[in-house]
Amino acid sequence: MLITEYQEKWAGDFSTIKEIIDSTLVGLEYSIEHIGSTAVPGLAAKPIIDIDIVFSKTAAFADLKKRLEQIGYYHHGNQGIPDREVFKRHTEARDNLVLDFIPHHLYACPDYSEELKRHILFRNYLIENKAVRMEYELLKKNIAAEVVQDRKKYAILKESKARNFIEEVIKKARMQGMPHKSNNR
Repeated sequence: MLITEYQEKWAGDFSTIKEIIDSTLVGLEYSIEHIGSTAVPGLAAKPIIDIDIVFSKTAAFADLKKRLEQIGYYHHGNQGIPDREVFKRHTEARDNLVLDFIPHHLYACPDYSEELKRHILFRNYLIENKAVRMEYELLKKNIAAEVVQDRKKYAILKESKARNFIEEVIKKARMQGMPHKSNNR
């Protein structure tokens, strides 16, 4: 199944990945956020941990990039989203029992990034609003069924079918004054 029921282990998977990244980024000014559906307790999701490394304006992105490269990531650009840099694992490495075997997406965002704010607002709103969380889950399950569990087709269809829903949730979160920052370190 493309979308699986919520698994408590996702929080532990995030923490395990975070520990490795923390040990790699010692001395830099940053925080790490668990974002996406796996960060929302009770929400069914694709079992892929989404992570934002948040760096301050004073932190040098070049240093962050260099440190991540030392543990087998490469910078894959922003993929068309300003202030959200994508990092992927080198496929030939496959030797890290955590980073190569816990499915995850890794992004780096400056702390002023609008995309980062959107990630956090959406996550926090879903955590606080069960009815909206369940509506989003149903939307995702319906999309997965429509594309017969095909990952690539799911991503494309979700982009078009879920966009309005996500934008409305973010708008509501902003109107309610929900914080778009977190104190995760």
